[in-house]
Amino acid sequence: MVTANRLNVSLDDEYAAKLARLAERAHVQEGTLARSLLSRAIDEADVDARDIVQMLDGIPGAHARLRRSLRDAEAGRTVPLEAL
Repeated sequence: MVTANRLNVSLDDEYAAKLARLAERAHVQEGTLARSLLSRAIDEADVDARDIVQMLDGIPGAHARLRRSLRDAEAGRTVPLEAL
């Protein structure tokens, strides 16, 4: 039996528009295409931790968002998992 795990991914406007165009040309739903593309990227990803850190470091604004999130957590500005 295969189980599926749900994962929500937010795309910026440029990538969302590109995904929509690709899905329209392929005559599939955007979610179907996104799952396929993400699965392939994961299959092809190198699991070397150095490569993962380099990839994460390449996310624009990631460090600033992380620092802001840590400040929010330290100040108690969080949402309990049960509330999600």
